[in-house]
Amino acid sequence: MLRFDRRLVHHFDWVLLLMLLLVSGMALINLYSSTWNGGGSVSPALLKQSYLFCAGLIVILLLMAVDYSEMETLGYILYAGIVVLLLYTNFFVHTIAGTQRWINLGFFRLQPSEPAKLILVMVLASCYSRKEVADGYRLRDLLVPGALTVVPFILILIQPDLGTALMLGVLFVSMTVFVRLRWSTIGILGSLGAVAGFIGWKFLLKDYQRRRIETFLNPEGDPMNHGYQIMQSKIAVGSGKVFGKGFMEGTQGHLHFLPERHTDFAFSVWAEEWGFVGTLFFLSCYFFLLLWGINIAMTARDKFGVLLAFGLVMLIFWQAVINLFMIMGFLPVVGIPLPLFSYGGSSLLTTLLAVGILMNIRMRRFLSRQ
Repeated sequence: MLRFDRRLVHHFDWVLLLMLLLVSGMALINLYSSTWNGGGSVSPALLKQSYLFCAGLIVILLLMAVDYSEMETLGYILYAGIVVLLLYTNFFVHTIAGTQRWINLGFFRLQPSEPAKLILVMVLASCYSRKEVADGYRLRDLLVPGALTVVPFILILIQPDLGTALMLGVLFVSMTVFVRLRWSTIGILGSLGAVAGFIGWKFLLKDYQRRRIETFLNPEGDPMNHGYQIMQSKIAVGSGKVFGKGFMEGTQGHLHFLPERHTDFAFSVWAEEWGFVGTLFFLSCYFFLLLWGINIAMTARDKFGVLLAFGLVMLIFWQAVINLFMIMGFLPVVGIPLPLFSYGGSSLLTTLLAVGILMNIRMRRFLSRQ
């Protein structure tokens, strides 16, 4: 498995590493501000996130020695392992805030649903790269990829974690459309999706999940104040104006009007303190990183590399879009973090692994497949 070619050093992706460090640096600065308690000490959340970031960088360097083609088979082993962890989470861990999502490892609380998204990308890329279809995929060609998606989807949905479960569906759709479907397949899947959405709304969604969607549609008209998060987030983003209120000067965050200010609504703190100019700079860096990932997919040496890189970019892209739209009130609050930016160890390590695999694919684009 360990095959290191000295030529890889000359093809190291310094651009992607630079963008990773730049985005992560802004994230840690924002976390310092959003968790500041008024004293001179650094918050435990910032220390923990910093340690995990350093650990993630070390893992990325170790990952460089492993040819990404090994993941074509390794992905299925990891898939079996993550299904076991999800089953364990659902049946044996203690409930926290009405959900069963985290496994307490002592030094770290693992949320298996986060790496599940990365592993699903691996197995879907492997599935689609092994099967050549000239005229587009038929419905029966999607049975195996669909089954691989449905299993973790259901296990995550019953935790309950609707946002993460839906992300698995979004990843499946993104990668499946990318490999090309027949028009008849698209029509059938669209009809099935509409039916599933109706059934889910009527019989599967819990009351608080329906309330989130209703609040999103009309947050100002909510008599029980369930739209408080969205309204405070919009106030924070808008009050930043052009240049922001200044570092550590955001009132919505520091006066505790804004809930979840270091997790789901971390970007609201950034927008308030750095304004339109700072927001534009951050988003430019962030989406340049994603565009660079698309370039990596386009120049990969084989079909598996193309699909894997594309899936990893979609993993980061859709979470970012959903989170940003959520804090601006264009989507309901679904608990999707902004990758690399929101506080959360499992999310951070998963995203760092995704970036590490992208760097791996980039470094080996000149090698012939063994």
